[in-house]
Amino acid sequence: MADPTQFPPGHEIAFGPVPSRRLGRSLGIDHVPPKTCSYACTYCQLGPTLRMQVERRAFAPPAEVAAAVRAKVADLRRRGEAVDALTFVPAGEPTLDANLGAEIRSLRPLGIPIAVISNASLIWQAGVRADLAEADWVSLKVDAVDPRVWHALDRPHGSLSLDAILDGARAFARGFGGTLVSETMLVAGINDAPAHLDAVAGFLAELAPSTAYLSVPTRPPALHGVRPPDEAKVNGAYQVLAARLPAVECLLGYEGNAFSASGDAETDLLGITAVHPMREDAVVELLRRSGADRDVVRRLVDDGRLVATRYGDHTFYVRRPKRMVA
Repeated sequence: MADPTQFPPGHEIAFGPVPSRRLGRSLGIDHVPPKTCSYACTYCQLGPTLRMQVERRAFAPPAEVAAAVRAKVADLRRRGEAVDALTFVPAGEPTLDANLGAEIRSLRPLGIPIAVISNASLIWQAGVRADLAEADWVSLKVDAVDPRVWHALDRPHGSLSLDAILDGARAFARGFGGTLVSETMLVAGINDAPAHLDAVAGFLAELAPSTAYLSVPTRPPALHGVRPPDEAKVNGAYQVLAARLPAVECLLGYEGNAFSASGDAETDLLGITAVHPMREDAVVELLRRSGADRDVVRRLVDDGRLVATRYGDHTFYVRRPKRMVA
């Protein structure tokens, strides 16, 4: 069983599916304890990092992860719901899980493409590259190639080296047989200068991702005051990358409200919002499809398990993570 001192009560390893702008209907796999990460990104939608680490370790046993995913997929298939991808996207960095490769292999019999969304911070390790190579689709974060910008934006663990990470990403890209994509989060005043973006584009050209994605903060960030660049800056960033790369896409819009509803609104809300803050209209839609009312949300907020927060013009609901001791 997963160590109860690491995972909060009622933790759902498999959640969703959630609408993904890149992967369609993505069944999420939350296999790392909440906010255990190698970065403390200023823009993180899940709040401050609670446990900062770079050492890989086992969390939930691979058999437990596989059983949770298989059960979720079986339930969705009974209800006639599609799953386009199984995505390792925990409330932390997925490659911190020493069992990642074994977990991917255990899910192969389901016949569903397997994706991993990584911040790339540990890709300098050969074992991490080997585990990621088991997946069909891998996203690597490349927010910066200048150490000063990297430290200001991603706030990495003190032992990490950006040069080692970039070299590791190059090595992975050369050997990976699946679909490699990159993602660059643009934050106003930090990494949106044309000269910086030109350097990022030059590095991404070395990786040759099938698509280089540009994104902006669309959900409440970890630090107050973090904002997306204006439209002119985003367009400028797109033009800089497009001059060097064959496929660049912007992830600027809302994903939609097509969250899966199992019929248990409380479990669905807590599972999804642990890793994917939900806009209020998406919550209302999920409640409607579950046959539940707003009392479920009010109770979770009153109990302190769900937090309502404003960002831009919308209210989002986020699961409050359990504070953890390192």
